Amino acid sequence: MTFMRNTLATAAVLGALAAAPYAHAADPCKLEISGNDLMQYDKSELSAPASCKEITVTLHHTGKLPKEAMGHNWVLVNAADLAAVATAGMGAGLASDYVAPGDPHVLAHTKTIGGGDTTSVTFPTSILKKGGAYQYLCTFPGHNALMHGTFKFG
Repeated sequence: MTFMRNTLATAAVLGALAAAPYAHAADPCKLEISGNDLMQYDKSELSAPASCKEITVTLHHTGKLPKEAMGHNWVLVNAADLAAVATAGMGAGLASDYVAPGDPHVLAHTKTIGGGDTTSVTFPTSILKKGGAYQYLCTFPGHNALMHGTFKFG
């Protein structure tokens, strides 16, 4: 009976992993997130332990539309700076990945990608404070209303 319960539990876990093709990588300092053509990230929260010296975030665009029509990026900010970064990004344009050049409020960001593409950004954790209030968002015009989440470090 115990064997059957363990087998069923293992099958349930494996099934959940298969349903989420871009789940967290085995390395807790390497995070993955996906965006789609419905302006949605697949995760509303990402976290990394304080033991990480650097963090890599990989963004997958699971949609089909080109970046000019439905581009996505991943931008990390202090929670208080989310609206300002989103507003500044709208005017920056696709050539600047919808991130205002030199914006001091942007902690890290990926390039803007279209359907089927993948991009990554690696940043040192020295820019973060353990337990700090961080958010991530897509700065493609209008996307941040739906595409944002909480980033936890520590």
